[in-house]
Amino acid sequence: MNFTEYIKLAINALRTNKTRSLLTMLGIIIGVASVILLVSIGTGLQKWVTEQFQSMGANTIMVMAGDVDVTQGPRGAMMSASKFELSDVADIERGSDAIKQVSPMVQGFGSFSYGGKTSSTEVWGLWENYFDIAKFEPEYGRIITQNDVERSRRVIVLGNKPSKDLFGDGANPVGKTLTLNDVQFEIVGVLKSKGGGGAMGSADDFTAIPITTAMRQFDRDRPFMMFIEAIDSEHVAQAKTDAEKVLLRRLEDDEFTVLESTQLLETITQFLSVITAALGGIAGISLLVGGIGIMNIMLVSVTERTREIGLRKAVGATPRDIMMQFLIESVILSLFGGAIGIGLGSLGSLGINQFIGTSVTLWSVLLAFGFSASIGIIFGVTPAIRAARLDPIEALRYE
Repeated sequence: MNFTEYIKLAINALRTNKTRSLLTMLGIIIGVASVILLVSIGTGLQKWVTEQFQSMGANTIMVMAGDVDVTQGPRGAMMSASKFELSDVADIERGSDAIKQVSPMVQGFGSFSYGGKTSSTEVWGLWENYFDIAKFEPEYGRIITQNDVERSRRVIVLGNKPSKDLFGDGANPVGKTLTLNDVQFEIVGVLKSKGGGGAMGSADDFTAIPITTAMRQFDRDRPFMMFIEAIDSEHVAQAKTDAEKVLLRRLEDDEFTVLESTQLLETITQFLSVITAALGGIAGISLLVGGIGIMNIMLVSVTERTREIGLRKAVGATPRDIMMQFLIESVILSLFGGAIGIGLGSLGSLGINQFIGTSVTLWSVLLAFGFSASIGIIFGVTPAIRAARLDPIEALRYE
């Protein structure tokens, strides 16, 4: 028999038991779909994080309160009170020729309301130069000015997302007054979108008010973080070293952490890669379960078709013919199950993409499909060998 005949026999046998074939494929379908879906979520998250950091530029440095280990997360001090002073900004700028500008930040959380609509998001108290450092531009109106900071004005610049939540897509709310935590603020600008979004958060999902106003609004007397812009990407390392030296004159080394944006990005990307691999591995367990299911069903099939096997051997089929037929049946079940799983996983990823950014990669598709084919071969060998070894006389006598 040639290979084409083996395939025809295998397909005919599977079509004869459609329900059993579908149930046998179910484990592979679920496993492959899970691999595609979970890996796409992890990959999408990596892509989103990379885009957010790249949007800030390669010459940005962040100074955070406390001893922050980006490989292990904050070690308690991150959650403690900041020991920064606004005077540290000027000291850092004077202390290095590699630093172009520094901007402090006070962070809070606010509930907004306008015309019966409400929205909640982070509120950042900022200096006017933050928008230049972080490469934010207004879509409508203007950004915070030095005059706003000096006079502690109750003005607010909306990120793209809260603006849409309160006023709708494309609306220009500049000049209107909203309520932030029961205090009225005049809207002076709306920032252009930087992308990202959904449940993972977004560079568009925040609002900005003058830092002096934020300190009074949230009862803070110290900045929580500082953003440093080096004169160019080649001077980032020097700017970081100089900033650390300036801060160590007044603070202990465990009271602050200075991080390059690229350094933080690399660490987070490595961490997310591990998470993505772990998610894929967890989903791969269901593929293993699906393979075991195929083996069990094929063993049952061998028992049920004992007389058929005996008859085929009696009319000239060799043990190799019998083994190839059952092995190909197993592989077909895995491949069809894998193809359906890839389709369902891709559709699921497309659906989730409306809420959380996802990205189906070619390597995840090839990995899942290749794994499903391997499952069919590996777990189909035992039933195929058992069928090939049946004695034709005993098989014909089987009731």
